[in-house]
Order: sequence, then C-alpha cells, then structure tokens
Amino acid sequence: MRLEARIAQGRGDQKADLVLKGGEVWDMVTGARIAGDVAICGGTIVGIGADYHGAREIDVSGTVLVPGFIDTHLHIESSCITPYEFDRCVLPRGVTTAICDPHEIANVAGLAGIRYFLDASARTVMDIRVNLSSCVPSTHMETAGASLSADDLFPLADHPRVIGLAEFMNYPGVIHRDPGCMEKLRAFEGRHIDGHAPLLSGRDLNAYVSAGIRTEHEATSAPEAIEKLQKGLRVLIREGSVSKDLEALAEALTPLTAPYLCLCTDDRNPLDIAEHGHLDYMIRRLIEKGRDPLAVYRAATLSAAEAFGLKDRGQIAPGKRADIVVLEDPATCRATMVFCGGVLAGDTAFAARDVVEPVARHSVHVPPLSPASFRYAGNASETSVIGIWPGKILTEHLRIDIPAIDGDKRPDAARDLARITVIERHGKNGNIANGFVRGFALKSGAIASTVCHDHHNIAVVGVEYADMALAAQRLGQIEGGFVVVQGGKVLAELALPVAGLMSLEPFETVRDGLVALRAAARSLGVELEEPFLQLAFLALPVIPHLKITDHGMVDVDRFEVIG
Repeated sequence: MRLEARIAQGRGDQKADLVLKGGEVWDMVTGARIAGDVAICGGTIVGIGADYHGAREIDVSGTVLVPGFIDTHLHIESSCITPYEFDRCVLPRGVTTAICDPHEIANVAGLAGIRYFLDASARTVMDIRVNLSSCVPSTHMETAGASLSADDLFPLADHPRVIGLAEFMNYPGVIHRDPGCMEKLRAFEGRHIDGHAPLLSGRDLNAYVSAGIRTEHEATSAPEAIEKLQKGLRVLIREGSVSKDLEALAEALTPLTAPYLCLCTDDRNPLDIAEHGHLDYMIRRLIEKGRDPLAVYRAATLSAAEAFGLKDRGQIAPGKRADIVVLEDPATCRATMVFCGGVLAGDTAFAARDVVEPVARHSVHVPPLSPASFRYAGNASETSVIGIWPGKILTEHLRIDIPAIDGDKRPDAARDLARITVIERHGKNGNIANGFVRGFALKSGAIASTVCHDHHNIAVVGVEYADMALAAQRLGQIEGGFVVVQGGKVLAELALPVAGLMSLEPFETVRDGLVALRAAARSLGVELEEPFLQLAFLALPVIPHLKITDHGMVDVDRFEVIG
C-alpha cells in the first residue's frame, strides 16, 4: 500500500510521515527558490511548495533545502576507516550518496573485499553504490594480492548496489587493445564504465572514449577538462587529500557545462575532512572562486545523479529519494540537518545499523629485511629520480647524477634525495625494489605505509637504512598502516588491520592518529601536507611520469619497468 500512501500523502488526503516546514527548496533544474513545506512518505519526497501536515513535523524556517550531495568517485579505503565510520564521518556534512570503487581492498583480498563493501553498503545510512574494480592489478608491472578477470566480475554486474565498471586505469591496454582489457570492456558494454585517463588527448583520447567509457576524474587542467567534455565524457572535478585539482578546473565549471561536470574526492582522509571538509568544502571553495552557485550545487547533485543513472535523486521533487541537506546559507554550505532516504542523520540512525565483520585481517607478510636490503647498485651516475609535485599525483621523471660509493648509491639529505623502496607484502615473491625520490625533504629516519596504490605493498621512504628496515618490520607487527621511525625508535604509528588499509577504530581516533603521524613526519624534516598519501601514489604505475613498484622503477610514459 506504499504506492497508494505516497499518492494520498502527496495530495494531502493523509498526513505525511514527515514534513519539513517553512524552508525554501532550491530547485536544481530552474534555479527557483520554492517556498512551502516538503512532505515525505517513508524515504520518498511526495510534495513540495504547499502546506502539509505530518505525523512528524520539523521546523526548518529560514533555511534553504538542497538535494543530498553525491561523491561520484572515491575509494573509501583511502579514508583509512570502514564504510560504517565513513558513513558517520561525511553524511552529516551532506554527502548522501557515495559511488565507491573498492579496488584498494580488492587488490589485497580480491572478490572477498568487493563483497565486504557490497554487504556493508546495504547497512549504512548513507547510500553507498559500488563500481566493480576493473584493474586488479592496475597493470602487469606490480604484484598485487589478487587478480580479477571479467569472468570474476560479471556475476556481480546485476547486484542491486552495483552501478557498473570502475575506473579503467589501464588506458594503454585499452588503446592498444589488450585482450584482457577487451574482455572486460565487452562484458560491461552498454553499462556504465568509469574512466581514468590522465593527460590523454587527441586520437588516443578518441580511441579510449570509443571503448564506451563515460566518465573521467583525472583531468588536471581546464583545457584538458574541456577537451574531455567535447569528446563526450562527464568530467569529475577532484579534490582529494593529495590530488587537488579544484583550483585548476574551477574555470571549466559554468552554467553551460554544469550538467556535464560532477564533484568527487577520490582519496580523502579523516584529518583532511576535519580540517577542511568533504564535498561541502569543494562547494564552498568553488563559490569563493566566483563560480555560479547554482552551477556548483547542480554539479554536486543533479548532474552527478544523471551521469551515473541514478534517476531517483538529485532534485527535491515528488517521487525522488528524500536526500535533503538543510543549509542556513548555501554560500557557506554548512549543514544543520541531513536526511538520507528520509532518515535524519545522527546518533540514533547510526546506532541502528547492522555491522558486517571485516575481511582481510593478517594480510601483511614482510619478507626478511636488513639494512643491506635497501642498497641501490648501479654503474652509471645518471639516475632516474621521482620528482614530487605537491598537491598532485603526477610526478616528474628527473635524471640526477648520483655516484655509487662502495657499490651503493646512497640517499643524500642535503640534495633532498631519499631512498624509496617497495616491498611485496602479499607473501607471493618477496620482491624488493629500490629507487630515489625528491620532494620529501627528509633529514633523518624513515616513514612507511601499506597504503600503496593500487597493489598495496609496503612503501618506505628514508635516508637511513636501519630505520627503513625497522619501519617495514613494524608494519608487519601491526597488520599494516603507517609508521614513522627515527634513530631506531618508532615515533608514531597508526594500525590499519583491515587489509592493511582500514582501522577498526572510530574516525575521531584515526583523525587524532594522523595528527600525531603528521607531527612525527615533520620532525624528520618532511614538508608535504599529506606525506603518507603522497607516498602511496608514488607506487601507482598508471599515473605519469615516473613511479616505482615491487618490480622496479616504472617509466609510465613508456609503460615499462626501467630498473
């Protein structure tokens, strides 16, 4: 009888289950501000712009009501917390829908990791939707904990929480028609396929989009975004903890382009969320930069819903999901109340959730290590060095003279040349690859992490080999996470025992742990705002220009291991 009830409540023949009284609805289609009540039946809006009575009524006078925000691409694992804590962390900020790609945990635990997210997402207050991880591993140049084929993924394609295929990172594999890539693309032909094509342009971009790919979040300049819009892609403006592209892409957001632009965070941790915000921060910042407010809110809501085929949301209108954010001032975008599917976000709603037991415990296997494991041999003095661009996951391919001393090219803190090492931790081959990185400004010690995109092996940066060995070994003892070491002592650590990626603690505890880690890293000289997430992306061989995996240094432009 819910259909009849919705109709009756919308007409006012029956009291609505819930009425929000006295606010103004900001319509994302016409831009109009519509005075009047909002009537809700169950989880569905049934009336706006009229006087309604409800079994429960909430006074929202003097406020503006906007649709719930939609994060169109993220990896919840990169928040270092479980889906349940992510729910509790960002829903009160207005994010009612999150479209996640669980490829971080899938690279550790395979299908079990994806199923964990599917099961958890059915129990959160926030509506979490899943794109199936397309590149596990991301390339052939790394050792992951699992490998997923089209045959593995397709049985989940019709799961009620699945949208389609997640970011297709192996863009060279698409362009050059790799058989494995073709198999996955054929399996999901006609369904949503998420893109990942950093700096791709011209005929290569034409070829990539011709594969049926619909969205793209890797644009890092306005001209790049415009070309991708012109080639038929929906572009997702990204502002993560490391990948900060909002400033560069803001000018691309206009009333004309807003229907084809969305917002996403990709990777954003609880400390960054606490200090700045989530999508609410992006909305505030875009408005501060002079972008049309309606265009900004449309990108965060209706445009996102349309881009991903979520026809039941994105507008406060009859028949739509009751995903509503109550704002005192849209310019500041600070939610006073948030409703998700008609449920008021708060302690009562969060306490009512069922919890799914986590998977992928005890997944960190550290091979035998000693200080000698971190030596770097080489005859030629010219050496490839990863150059960090702060605020970007793109890196430079530097070539610097580093002479060998006693058969070892050693770190040089005076020249900001630190050792970077990736250690295979899935127990498959024990690979250890050494290289150099510039940009951490390390003066002593080491930092280490098992959050290491996308294979999530151990990544260590340091200037002292013994400290690097200790940091990696400590990660094995705490089931993964982050560690800072100096002079043979652990200065700070954060355990992430779920796949070496997520904590079992509340997000507030993780936030405070990140504060301590950041302080410890700075005591070693590190100047980067988010050193651990920056480190994580140095091992991702699908982001230009130079990266490192357990196979060695990777020239991404040539898509090959160079040593």
